[in-house]
Amino acid sequence: MERKIRVLLADDQSILADGIKSVLSSCPDLEVVGIASDGFEALTMTDTKSPDVVLMDIRMPNMNGVIATQEIKRRRPDVKVLILTTFDDSDYILNAINNGASGYLLKDTSSAALIDAIKNAYAGDTILPAKIAKRIADVARMVSSDREIKLKRAFGFSDREVEIAVMIYEGFTNKQIASALKLTDGTARNYISSIYEKMSVASRSEAAEKMKEVIKQ
Repeated sequence: MERKIRVLLADDQSILADGIKSVLSSCPDLEVVGIASDGFEALTMTDTKSPDVVLMDIRMPNMNGVIATQEIKRRRPDVKVLILTTFDDSDYILNAINNGASGYLLKDTSSAALIDAIKNAYAGDTILPAKIAKRIADVARMVSSDREIKLKRAFGFSDREVEIAVMIYEGFTNKQIASALKLTDGTARNYISSIYEKMSVASRSEAAEKMKEVIKQ
C-alpha cells in the first residue's frame, strides 16, 4: 500500500472510541487521524483532518450519524462513511445507506472484520453483514403495493423482477440481492439483465433514475 488509509472515528462514548482506535492502530495499513464526539465535530474534522474513511456512530448528541453522513457526502463525496452502531434498526440502516454511507457494521464486529471492512469500503465496496442485508430485504419486500403496481405497469415486470427492481432502487449490489433472496449470483445477474432489458437501460444508475420517475407519477 502506497500510504496508510486515514480513518476518523465519530462516537460519543469515549471508552468505545479509544478501544476502536487501539484496534485500528494495530494495523499498519490504517492511521486514526482523530476522534469526534458528535456529528458536528465529525463534519469539522472531516474538513480539517481529510480522512479517507469515517467510522460513524448513529446515535450521538447535537447531530446524529445519519445527518452527519449526508452532510459529509454532500461536501466531500470522495470520503467513505461506515456506520458503526449497536442498533440494527431497519430505518437507520436504510437512511444511512440512502444518505451515502458505504456500509453498516454492528459494534459486536470482530477486530479483523472491522479492519477488513474499512479497507473494503476504501476500495469502493458496500459493507453489509448478512443479517443486516436480510433485514433490509425484509423492508424492501414491504414496499407499498402502489409502488409495485406502478413498476409492473410501466415495465411489465414479474413479481420477482419487481422485488429485485426495488432492491436495485434502494441501492443493493448484485451480491447483496443474491444473498438476501437466496439466489445464485448467476440467477441474480439474469434477473437484473432482464430488468435492464425491459427498462431499456444499460446501468444501475439509469435504472434507478427511471424507476424514480415512474414512482413519483
